[in-house]
Amino acid sequence: MKVPALSRGAWLLGGLLWLVATAAGFALLARHALTPGETREAPSSWPSSAHPPRAEGRPTLVMLAHPRCPCTRASLGELSVLMEHARGQLDARVLFLQPEGTSSDWTQGPLWRAAAAIPGVTVLADMGGEQARGFGVATSGHSLFYDAAGRLRFSGGLTGARGHRGDNPGRDAVEALLREA
Repeated sequence: MKVPALSRGAWLLGGLLWLVATAAGFALLARHALTPGETREAPSSWPSSAHPPRAEGRPTLVMLAHPRCPCTRASLGELSVLMEHARGQLDARVLFLQPEGTSSDWTQGPLWRAAAAIPGVTVLADMGGEQARGFGVATSGHSLFYDAAGRLRFSGGLTGARGHRGDNPGRDAVEALLREA
């Protein structure tokens, strides 16, 4: 039994449908990567409830992170570059979410160790997301830069897109604020 050959029109239609589906898939991926996470109002001055308290007279950057989010690795990579450029002029803290009822093993995995390896960075567990709520942060990788007087000067991400490393406006803004200090 001979299988009938598809007409040229059927091949063209199939190819066109495949091309449209592929383009739509890439558009959805790009939209997700470029859409910022949920934002809330960050306190305009360092919250008195923050733990540990801010070092007086020094700028401080706080990054809230989820220990199991794949995008956190890129945020930590950008933090590493930032700390290298800061040359000891910046205190940084990475607060990793530790949900209620989980052990420290859940939080202190590879991303925790990567953050702890960055010179000048203090890594802490954020029990139940209490610190994240106090800083008004809902998205992993969201960073807040407070100047030496404790005033909020930057709130946002240090990556150009979710999970993407490289030059970007967030890291550039924090570096510019450090040069002003």
